[in-house]
Amino acid sequence: MLYAIICTDKPGALQIRMDNRPEHLEFLKSLGDNLKAAGPFLDDDGNMTGSLVVIEASNRDEALAISQEDPYAKADLFEHSEIRPWKWALKNPEAV
Repeated sequence: MLYAIICTDKPGALQIRMDNRPEHLEFLKSLGDNLKAAGPFLDDDGNMTGSLVVIEASNRDEALAISQEDPYAKADLFEHSEIRPWKWALKNPEAV
């Protein structure tokens, strides 16, 4: 099943994000085919303010465990995060 991990950065935490970005990107790459999509949320000025990561996991507990290993989570970047089951209905390259 796919899970969307939706995260909002703490106010004023852009430097924490930038300091941990290389490790975060390496972490995402390490997920291999289980990573389906990822990218930052932006404010109107183009500054990163949060993250959306879509992963494939067996269940919500596995998705939570993966999310907690993210260097951003370990750096306490997020003010709020949410994990929601997600169905990729349109333009899914893996759909038949």
